[in-house]
Parts: sequence; structure tokens; C-alpha cells
Amino acid sequence: MTTEPRGPVDSSRVPRYAGPATFARLPRLDEVPRADIAVVGVPFDTGVSYRPGARFAPAAVREASRLLRPYHPALDVSPFASAQVADAGDIPVNPFDINEAIETVEHEASRLQADGTKLVTIGGDHTIALPLLRAVAKRHGPVAVLHFDAHLDTWDTYFGAEYTHGTPFRRAVEEGIVDTEALSHVGTRGPLYGKRDLEEDRRLGFGIVTSSDVLRRGVDETVDALRQRIGDRPLYVSVDIDVLDPAHAPGTGTPEAGGMTSRELLEILRGLAGLNLVGGDVVEVAPAYDHADITSVAASHVAYDLISLFTLDSAGPREEQT
Repeated sequence: MTTEPRGPVDSSRVPRYAGPATFARLPRLDEVPRADIAVVGVPFDTGVSYRPGARFAPAAVREASRLLRPYHPALDVSPFASAQVADAGDIPVNPFDINEAIETVEHEASRLQADGTKLVTIGGDHTIALPLLRAVAKRHGPVAVLHFDAHLDTWDTYFGAEYTHGTPFRRAVEEGIVDTEALSHVGTRGPLYGKRDLEEDRRLGFGIVTSSDVLRRGVDETVDALRQRIGDRPLYVSVDIDVLDPAHAPGTGTPEAGGMTSRELLEILRGLAGLNLVGGDVVEVAPAYDHADITSVAASHVAYDLISLFTLDSAGPREEQT
């Protein structure tokens, strides 16, 4: 016997600014028999190299998500009616020990996914992508990665430390948990330490679509290229909110001028409809630097789009609306 998914609190009965402080005012994980999709926070920013504060992002993004509505017109899906989505709360990580924090995230993410639940994770800094990829790879093997970011995050070390928010994807390649035939950065820009950064990134297997490429080629051409690279592989999507221009996401730790718009990011995500999406995160929101919740609102919509993509069938990309 199946039951209808339990959805968010009805905004016609409880004002959006009231009620439970869960993502999109969804039920907590302990309030439903099981979840097809769980939203989980990781309040951790010990791996940052510049401005801290992403530990406060899960709470801020949940607060911004109060305005989300249950029907996604661009994807023609009601995600909370199509699947049981629940808020799994936060993974409590040690803020003083990066190695222990990484182990905790991997363990808890693996536990939450043990029954087939898919995770949308709200960071936290980008260090957490590594344990999340480890957990996904346990179920699916090496996965394709679509990495939205101003930065490569494939550097080797910072101050001799191997685990930081700038190194997760190099470690993931070294550990063999990602498919090196289907790795892509999208939205990169800004100065680097040297040309060698790009050479090493290419050697690791990454293709690059810069923010300038998105501007010149447009969303549709960008999506076509990404879909060809990904194919039918299991796909993990990692979104560093600093992929957006500071005009669209001022509340982040390492802002870079010349970024994508929130419209471009969301349209590219929607272009992934029908792909084999197995996990996703949105990271690096730093609420202390935000203005009028601009960044948290953008992050809440990214998470909502990831949830919506999870609930679509695998028949292929959506038809263009006329």
C-alpha cells in the first residue's frame, strides 16, 4: 500500500513567515515513514581560505526557502507531490578537525542514502563535496561531476593541508570516485596562480566552460555540450554559489567579478532534465556578507531545482515551450 507524499505546510493556512523552519517548510525526516529525497545541512566552514561564515548557511537558506511554492512551471513538475521530500536536519561536524568532519559527513551521508534516498545538501564550504562524492560512489561507482564554480577547486594543498575547500575535486580524482571521462567545470573565471593550474586541471580530466563561454555561446549551446559529455552516466551536481556574479550572490567567501546570472544558472540546471542525477549540493553561502538575502534566495532556488530534477523521469530533456 502506498501513501501520498506529505508536502509543505499550507501557506493559505499558516503564513510563510510562520511555521517550521525546515527547507520549504517540508516535514522533518522523522515525521515521515521514509523519504525519496532528503535535504540535509552541513554547517561547516573550517576549510575556507578567505572569508568564513558558511557554517551559518543551512539556517539562512532554509529561511529563504519559505517563499518556494509547490509547482515548478519551467519543468512542469510538482516535486513535493511527485516524491516524498523531507528535511533531514543538519549533520553535526567537528569544527576543529577537518579530517574528523570529512569522516562524519561521509558516514552520515551514506546512512541517509542507505535505503535509496537521494540527497540535496546545503553547505557549508566546498570541502564537503569530497565526502559526499565518496558516499555517492559507494552506491553508484565513479560518477560524472558537473561543478558550477568561479574556481577550479583542483589545487593540491593550502599551507600543506590536503583537505580544504579548494582541493576536493583533485582528491576525488585521486581516489577514483569520479568518472574522469565526464568531469566539467562551469562558470570559472578570475585570476589563477599560473597557467599550470589549467594544465593540471586538464590532466585530471576536467573540461571547462567559463562564465565568458556561457555569455558568448548561450545557455542552449552550453547545455548541449554538457549533456553530450555526461551521457547516461550517474551524475553529481555541485554548485558553489560564487559561480554567480557578486551582484547576484554577494554573500559568499571568495567572490569574483564577471560571473553568471542566477537566471543563467537555473536555466542550465533545468537543461539537465532527464539525466541520471544521483546527488547534488549547493555550498559557500556566507550569510554575514549577504544583502537582503539575495544569496540565500538564489541558493534556495538552486536546491529547489535540484529537487525538481530528481523527481522527473528519465525519458529525456523537456520539450521547449512555445
